[in-house]
Amino acid sequence: MVEYNPKSWLNLLFHSYSRYVFKRLLPALMYVTVYTSFITYVFYELDIDFVSTTSVHSILGIVLGFFLVFRTNGAYDRWWEGRKVWGELVNNTRNLAIKFSIMVPKSHAEREYITDCIAAYAKALKEHLREGVPAEMATEMVEKLKMDNLDHIPNAIAKRLIGITNLLKKDKTIDQEQYRVLDEQLVALTDIMGKCERIRNTPIPYSYSMFMKKFIFTFIATLPFAFVTVYHYWTILIVVLILYILMSIELLAEEIEDPFGSDINDLPTDILAGKIEKNVREIMD
Repeated sequence: MVEYNPKSWLNLLFHSYSRYVFKRLLPALMYVTVYTSFITYVFYELDIDFVSTTSVHSILGIVLGFFLVFRTNGAYDRWWEGRKVWGELVNNTRNLAIKFSIMVPKSHAEREYITDCIAAYAKALKEHLREGVPAEMATEMVEKLKMDNLDHIPNAIAKRLIGITNLLKKDKTIDQEQYRVLDEQLVALTDIMGKCERIRNTPIPYSYSMFMKKFIFTFIATLPFAFVTVYHYWTILIVVLILYILMSIELLAEEIEDPFGSDINDLPTDILAGKIEKNVREIMD
């Protein structure tokens, strides 16, 4: 995620992200430039008798604008919900660490292990929501935390924490009421993971995404015919500029609809996971 000053207009206007977007869209922009140039050349040089009108595209532009607003809002809702869920994770891990630090004596043999489990949970969840926990990291966690070698590492960590809590209750380190309080916090960890997986595994409906792109393609493919007899060779610049704006919005929506990745506009889960580990170790120490 990019950290920036929203009041600095110059930095925003010339930020490197603009160059990144331009590079991503360059092939499409080049194709449309060639396509529009060909149409303009044919109409202008061959003096074809054709009366263009922008009225149809004005109406289509309004409809397309509504579609893009809905598309962007839908993607942003997913991004913001993901941020709220990770905020819950930050608060939950802090609360869990505070309660364990108070209820479990410093001399207890499992205290350091509990610290390692809570600290590792956010890191494992972050990687799980991307392309899965890397094999090396999974092996390291399994060995360090003495877990079952499961494919779902966050589940394995949660299982170990629940197991330890049960042992603490059996050996009378915590009483029934303390066990109930800790159990609620541990259940909340799994609930947070489920919310993240729901966002990650439920993309924008396929038909909507497909027709959105078809609509943009059709709009741009027919746009030169609306401008060519009025603006002549300026039509090329106008069409390319409109394409750049429309596809930039669509590209942004594609990035933020999956907020747990590593794109420039995704959530700062690396920073949040590091913050959680730091907070947990500070509390437990």
